[in-house]
Amino acid sequence: MIGQVFSGRYEIIERVGGGGMALVYKALDLLLNRFVAVKVLRQQFMHDEEFIRRFRREAQSAASLSHPNIVSIYDVGQDGEVQYIVMEYIEGTDLDEVIKDRAPLPVEEAVRVASQICDALDHAHTNQIIHRDIKPHNILIGRNGRVKVTDFGIARAVTSTTITQTGSVVGSVHYFSPEHAKGVTAGEKSDLYSLGIVLYQMLTGALPYEGESPISVALKHLQDDFEEPRKLNPMIPQSVENIIIRAMRKNPSERYASAAEMQSDLDTCLLPSRREEQKVLFDENDDTDRTLVVPAIRSTYTPPSSEMQRGEAATKSKPQASGKKNWKKPALIIGLTLLMLAIMTFIVIYVRGQLVVPETKVPNVIGMTEAQARTTLTDSGMIVEDVKYEYDPSTEPGKVFRQSKQEGLSVKKGASILLTVGSEKPLKKMPKLTDTDYDEAVRQLTALGVSEDRIVRNEEYNEADPETVITQTPQSGEDFDPDQATVTLAVSKGVEEKEVPEVVGKSRQEALDLINGQALAPSSTEEPSFTVESGKVVSQTPEPGEKLKPGEAVKFVVSSGFPPEALNFTVNVPVEPSQEGVATKVRIEYSDARGDRISLGSDTISSLRIFPVSLVLAPNRNGVVMVYRDGQLVESYPVDYTEASRGTFQQPEVPQKEPEETPPPEQTPTDPPADNGGDQGQDPNNGTDTGDGTDVNGTTDGTTDGAADGTQPPDEQTGEEETDPNAFVPPGKAVADGTIANASERPDKSEKPGKGHGRGH
Repeated sequence: MIGQVFSGRYEIIERVGGGGMALVYKALDLLLNRFVAVKVLRQQFMHDEEFIRRFRREAQSAASLSHPNIVSIYDVGQDGEVQYIVMEYIEGTDLDEVIKDRAPLPVEEAVRVASQICDALDHAHTNQIIHRDIKPHNILIGRNGRVKVTDFGIARAVTSTTITQTGSVVGSVHYFSPEHAKGVTAGEKSDLYSLGIVLYQMLTGALPYEGESPISVALKHLQDDFEEPRKLNPMIPQSVENIIIRAMRKNPSERYASAAEMQSDLDTCLLPSRREEQKVLFDENDDTDRTLVVPAIRSTYTPPSSEMQRGEAATKSKPQASGKKNWKKPALIIGLTLLMLAIMTFIVIYVRGQLVVPETKVPNVIGMTEAQARTTLTDSGMIVEDVKYEYDPSTEPGKVFRQSKQEGLSVKKGASILLTVGSEKPLKKMPKLTDTDYDEAVRQLTALGVSEDRIVRNEEYNEADPETVITQTPQSGEDFDPDQATVTLAVSKGVEEKEVPEVVGKSRQEALDLINGQALAPSSTEEPSFTVESGKVVSQTPEPGEKLKPGEAVKFVVSSGFPPEALNFTVNVPVEPSQEGVATKVRIEYSDARGDRISLGSDTISSLRIFPVSLVLAPNRNGVVMVYRDGQLVESYPVDYTEASRGTFQQPEVPQKEPEETPPPEQTPTDPPADNGGDQGQDPNNGTDTGDGTDVNGTTDGTTDGAADGTQPPDEQTGEEETDPNAFVPPGKAVADGTIANASERPDKSEKPGKGHGRGH
């Protein structure tokens, strides 16, 4: 039955209870997506058309009830041969279990439960529906404490049909009203009698009438008094005991007139003013429903007295009339006695016929197939009420491995039994874990039976929030074995951060390629620079190595070259040895707009030389050339920007002795700033290094004219490749030791030596 879907709507999930008439299952209403209770009639009723007709009519009538203390009936249906009722599903337990676990209950709790039952009965009675089977098993207690009465009107359909299922009748006989036990149609007050017994049981933990058989219990309802509740539980107030006594009167006319009247009494019984009220008393002689005990018939003869003897003569004249009158009363008593005996005999025969069922022994069907077990149980007179299919590692699928009644137990024929049959190992559906937190995904998997050592975590960069599951294997909805399967979850590490590349000194295009390659957003501006070549990156933000999210900006500044007001000016610096003909080591440094104390290089000379020094000047950025001989500063030539730009700068004076000039290689500068004009008619590059290690005379690194170390003269070439004299050389760049190098390109090809001054343009 588990897993079946009735009428394409109600999916059976699990069995939650059952009684003599039906089995109760928890089910899911697929249409409304809610849990419901489905009561399925037992097999022995499925082919009784009269019973099914009454059952459906009574259930449909009860479905009209709508009350917070009544279990709602949603639907009555049939699926094949299965007859079922769909009811409200209550999370909780029934009062029978509460009494077994905790009776006697606190007085306040018992009264509160009884009051809610009265409220439900009042609503049903107002709608002309009698319950007829009030007992703890039919009273549900929700988790919120609310009382719900179930099975309204259904007992009528059952009692209208011959029942051999003893569990139903025996379970109810302790709550029968006297009129019910006599076979008289039960009314509203019968429900109140049964409620009185329920209240009695809640407060004492015992039933008012017990017996060896259902017949003896039924007879006690008819003629015996019950033990007063306060004798069993002195904590019961007299006001509460009075309610039980009145509700359980055998004469219906002495009970409460209605459920509303009984509820009103319950609602006030615990008031301080009522706790010590007097015990309610009834005239037992007026209890007309009590079974009569007829006394023995006595003789009417009495010995004659003296007075009678004296009056004998007077009475002799009327002997026959007196005799006729004396025989009328005994005859009436005898007739009534015979009538009562006939009624009692009928009741005993009726009840015995209803309740006495032959017994049988429960056979052992464990290890049999389901079909074999059904056949064996049917041959023994038992009914298989339901079959559960469960996976058991030690049981072959299709074989019975559990039965609800023990082998050899004596039961009534027609008794039901539950079988559990082994099934294939069930697979479970993989839940959707993507887009959930990793810890929640692990919780769901372990709840399904997957051990944590079979949950594989892979981390990936992703746009999803960190710790979010982005992919799963197996996929959502796939069948898998929780005891064997390995589940792989890809978990987001968040967006991957990119490292900022270093682009300072790179060309604009190189910087763009590097930044785009890291999925970052480049942004550039241009600024003039004295120190960085045009088209190269001067600076960047953020610094190299910092982490950014993809798409975040990296800003960099590209050099646009010298500013337009910059002036490239050449100073021709004469340098003499310490003594003519003696090799002297000299070094030249300069400061200009590009920086301070930039080394032009060093050389060894033995005669006067003129070294052209190219300076970059700007407003407020003047220049100075410093000459060192044998490590000592011997000359310093300041160059003023204003003088240089106006052409009024006086070149350093050359000693009167005609020096030996060293012509420098011709410079072909690119994009020159303003030229300073002529420089005394000499080639400004005369005698300077070409940038590849040759000295001011064009010789290779470390060679001088007339050097003391015997190296080749400065006018001989070494064969090394010359460096482009116009190439941009950053200020302060290291040069070969022992050689004065041209420190920077000369931007203007047209620059010619002047006569003591230059003119900028």
